[in-house]
Amino acid sequence: MRLAIFILCCQAAVAQQVTFYRDVLPLLQKHCQACHRPGEAAPMSFLDYRSTRPWAKAIKQAVLSRKMPPWFADPAYGHFANDRRLDDAAIRTFIFWVDSGAPSGDAADSPAPVRRDEGWNIRPDVILELTPPYAVPSSGVLQYAYVVIPTGFRKDAWVTAAEIRTSAPEVVHHISALVRPPGAPWLRGIKPGIPYIPDAGSRDGQPDSTDPQAQLIDASDEFLAGYAPGMGPQRFDIDHSAKLIPAGSDIVLQIHHTPDGKPVRNRVRIGLSLAAAPPFKRFYAATVLSWHWEIPPGDPNFEGHARMTFGEPVELVFMQPHMHLRGKDMTVGLTLPSGESSIILRVPRFDFSWQLVYYLAQPLALPKGTRVEVTAHWDNSANNPYNPDPHTAVRWGIQSQDEMLDLNMGVVVARD
Repeated sequence: MRLAIFILCCQAAVAQQVTFYRDVLPLLQKHCQACHRPGEAAPMSFLDYRSTRPWAKAIKQAVLSRKMPPWFADPAYGHFANDRRLDDAAIRTFIFWVDSGAPSGDAADSPAPVRRDEGWNIRPDVILELTPPYAVPSSGVLQYAYVVIPTGFRKDAWVTAAEIRTSAPEVVHHISALVRPPGAPWLRGIKPGIPYIPDAGSRDGQPDSTDPQAQLIDASDEFLAGYAPGMGPQRFDIDHSAKLIPAGSDIVLQIHHTPDGKPVRNRVRIGLSLAAAPPFKRFYAATVLSWHWEIPPGDPNFEGHARMTFGEPVELVFMQPHMHLRGKDMTVGLTLPSGESSIILRVPRFDFSWQLVYYLAQPLALPKGTRVEVTAHWDNSANNPYNPDPHTAVRWGIQSQDEMLDLNMGVVVARD
């Protein structure tokens, strides 16, 4: 009894010492402000005491339940360099701060503000912008649109990081940036800056009914970077690597909007950080996907599979699961040529609103012949609060009410 009283007294004493400027703001800068600031995905700003204080109780609840910061990887499988989870000490700091009345403390104890050039999470050497801004209507089901943006690069550029920024994230399903090298036939004749919407079934854009990879085949020049809710910037400087944009290339933006009731003009920019010299290794994108499935109406746990085999040795550096509103979970396994198998990522609760990229703590060397095997489940029942319609069968498709089963990966190979 005396020990319990002593612990409670100590906790009360510590709680009274926790202040916003000295103790909480550094945690917000490290774990929260990338999203909780104007222009980002989060609906409230945590840049200063005035904007943070009204959310104190909500912050306590979010960190106690580990809802925030968002992180969905099962800790039993794999180790990740960008693990967002708070440690116990940080959670206690938030709790003590809230329980003691969320005091501000002395502003002189504040850490220096995090420098972000015009909101960028990277420090771009080059910024390419879609002009004029993309006009998104107030309603309707929109198809993919493609926009060509010339880079103007007169020599090869090696990209160490890329970030796509949008002024209207609330209406963006995704934006992909692809590199179209000189002479590539894809979308030739399309004027730069003018959105092009292919006819359904065209191999320039929308896939036909039998092969949803059609658009990827036509756009296979090189995937550069992507934007989806919660995704953030992408790094390519892992293990002395970078992504190549050949001299004279164009960037092709694949843009998919989902109107939310009011017309907006979406400003889209892509920032590129460049290497000072050619790297030792080259960073590539790879995707595992499948589409030969149909989710029955009301099925709470429909299972899908996708697999691919690497035809050469690679280093695996990141994974990004992608599904839509019925996505429930995803597990990624490897089978080596020796027959040895393991699970390297398990996301037991997929969240369409936070499509995270999971960077491995160390690059994983995979020999030629390694097979990647993906198992995923969807919840097409009425118990899924995000389900657009539990009474319909669901197939592969580009709209949010359709479904996908994709695993996007980053791999590193020898530069040549």
